[in-house]
Amino acid sequence: MENKKVDLKKEQGVSLKRPRYKYSLSARIFFFSMDVVTGWKITLGKTKLIEILASIPYRSWEIRQYGRLTRKYKNNELIDKSGKIMEWSRAAQDNEYWHLRVINEKMREDGIKDPWYLIPSIPYIMVSLYTLMTRLTAIFNIKRAFLFNAEFEDHAEHVYAKFVLDNPQWEDQPVKSGIVKQFSDLKTWADVFRRIGLDERDHMNHSFALCGKPENVVKYEGMPEIIAE
Repeated sequence: MENKKVDLKKEQGVSLKRPRYKYSLSARIFFFSMDVVTGWKITLGKTKLIEILASIPYRSWEIRQYGRLTRKYKNNELIDKSGKIMEWSRAAQDNEYWHLRVINEKMREDGIKDPWYLIPSIPYIMVSLYTLMTRLTAIFNIKRAFLFNAEFEDHAEHVYAKFVLDNPQWEDQPVKSGIVKQFSDLKTWADVFRRIGLDERDHMNHSFALCGKPENVVKYEGMPEIIAE
């Protein structure tokens, strides 16, 4: 979610140097399972799967907030808070969908076919299970839902920072895709993936604030305003 001008290369360095959040057991199992399926090496196919899953929690939160609005329509303070979460959730969904389209465009340009785990039936099962998990968590423990998403986005941020480091050739690859230009005026593919990584940090920051852990927000110059539950 790009707002002000940001030094993307500097923030990639910050991501690489910053230790990962101490993930919960459930998050570690989740990430390990993804690595078992996709392999330990970071690839475009692997990041594509990450983005297929990434928007799901935001839809679950939006559904939960609609339920709150229906039940508590007389509570103006709650309506205001729920409205802000819904607005941000929609923006986050759109942002994650842009990531997915951009990665697909890069694979198309490079002539890379989808790996076996992106055969439609497999992502369908993954999406269905993750949707069930995120909706149930949102219903019964919304702060835990926010925290799990913060863990997911912290993981994604580090994945993209390392991915750019592993592909120095992207520094000289110009962006010609209209899909990329439609959303952001980035000159090289290295900066495209740096921007995606920083978007994930933004999502992580919001999620930490929403779950009541503002001390874990990673601030930087040009970052968007953070909302809290």
